[in-house]
Amino acid sequence: MGVTSAAPTAIRLRERRATLPTDIARAILGGFDRHYRLFRQAALDAKGLFERAAWQELAELSRQRIGMYDLRVEEAVRSLLDRFPEAEVDETLWPAIKLAYIGLLQEHMQPECAETFYNSVACAVLHRRHYHNEFIFWRPGVATEHLEGERPSYRCYYPLQTGLRRTLRTIARSYGLANRWEDPERDLRNVVHALRRHFGRPARAHPDLQIQVLDSLFIRNKSAYVVGRVINAHRETPFAVPILQNAKGELYLDALLMGEDPLLVLFSFARAYFFVDMEVPAAYVSFLRWLMPKKPRAELYMSVGLAKQGKTLFYRDLHYHLRHSSDKFVAAPGIKGMVMLVFTLPSFPFVFKLIRDRFAPTKDIDRQTVKDRYLMVKLHDRVGRMADTLEYSLVALPLERFEPALVEELKRECGSLIEIDGDELVIGHCYIERRMQPLNLYVEELKRDGDGTRLQSVLREYGKAIKELAGAGIFPGDMLLKNFGVTRHERVVFYDYDEIQPIGEMNFLRIPPPRSYEDEVSAEPYWRVGEGDVFPEQFERFFLSDPDARRLFYEHHRDLLDPAFWQEKKEHVLAGVQEDVYPYPEDCRFRR
Repeated sequence: MGVTSAAPTAIRLRERRATLPTDIARAILGGFDRHYRLFRQAALDAKGLFERAAWQELAELSRQRIGMYDLRVEEAVRSLLDRFPEAEVDETLWPAIKLAYIGLLQEHMQPECAETFYNSVACAVLHRRHYHNEFIFWRPGVATEHLEGERPSYRCYYPLQTGLRRTLRTIARSYGLANRWEDPERDLRNVVHALRRHFGRPARAHPDLQIQVLDSLFIRNKSAYVVGRVINAHRETPFAVPILQNAKGELYLDALLMGEDPLLVLFSFARAYFFVDMEVPAAYVSFLRWLMPKKPRAELYMSVGLAKQGKTLFYRDLHYHLRHSSDKFVAAPGIKGMVMLVFTLPSFPFVFKLIRDRFAPTKDIDRQTVKDRYLMVKLHDRVGRMADTLEYSLVALPLERFEPALVEELKRECGSLIEIDGDELVIGHCYIERRMQPLNLYVEELKRDGDGTRLQSVLREYGKAIKELAGAGIFPGDMLLKNFGVTRHERVVFYDYDEIQPIGEMNFLRIPPPRSYEDEVSAEPYWRVGEGDVFPEQFERFFLSDPDARRLFYEHHRDLLDPAFWQEKKEHVLAGVQEDVYPYPEDCRFRR
């Protein structure tokens, strides 16, 4: 009896072993499919919130969506280990699991994102330190070129057949927004006039004249954008049209953004991610790459909310670049930070930021506080004024590509984060950002060149950046020029987050008058300073030391020294008021 009963058990074990890789692969893909369903549902919910002008709820949904991926991975890992404990202890299963997973992706609509999800689950289950091995997708396993879903990712319209105004009206109505339009005929006139100004006269319509628009709206903050391009013979012109609401909830078109540069600003790394309902994200990213060929695919995936896929592509891009370059990592230019050690590869437009092991005595914070503040920025509306960061752990880079002086500085200042593993330097934790020219160096350069016009423009931008951060509920803390950068579009962006605070937690006070001569000549503050107390009249020493530059700055921004300015911003934020910040110049907006 014992032998007879053991035989079926052995058969079942062999059968389970034979199907185990496929079963595990299906379980991982099921976890991803659940994630992507919820991701798309968030985009549909965002549309409904936009229609209801529920701006605070939309902002909360944006924050929740950023954490959605990690929650789904945790769920998938728990479920996998509960059902298939062998996956954790038997690494020999994983090549077969990967092969089975590739087979499941042949007809999938999001294969590149599903591969990244697989990598996240596999690395969590196997506790892998490095990512380029036979168990995961170091390179893509399924091509996404020309991938399309049941519904095309973009729609084509032909103005020569139906007329320009009717075509534009059809496009505006095609997105099915529930709100009424404020004045649709006025909006059509504004768009037509803007098109004529852009294309000039004489402008000849060729037989292939067409307008292509992506099938989903791009929703962010208090705007929904139609994104597309105009094709006329050999000329292809990208465009975006923001749809806004008036106080009655009626819709209107606010501007026509034409050309690659305005779209690069719209899709900037310093802005929050869009909500976009995409069946096939690769098709959307390919279309956006037609519009903005200078924009890396990694940043486009992040801009549409697929941040983890963006991180995957960025990491591949970094290692591809390392294979095709020979320069070395060096300390980043500019004044060294007291909290972060920053280095860069000159041929690669990013900086790597590591938290130092020890901070200067004036910095009364710890490592966890710094990480919390970077997370705060990630979850916050960055209003085009705070750089997005990619956070990585266990980044392995070739040791030979580091200048010896930088290696020694890393060991000395960030020893707890650095490990030399053979011919690789492994970084335990770092943040990676787009490289910008430090504002202090940029200002000095303009002063040397005697370029007063651009100097005045960038100083005005500097003040606007501080004001827009305040309007978004962020008190920057340290507002020295060295903590701001200048983008290639000459926008000023804040990138030093170790002292930022929610503006609602600060107390903006006026310096009390001195009570005596001793108070008046005292080198130290003679007034009591409590936790969270800020005295804007003291900001003068932070802004600019050069008298001419200070005079230019104060032509537009002297109110930054007034506690009333900051108190008003604080009250607006606490009241739930979301200020309007447009990712395009005021002179681009239509008259209403």
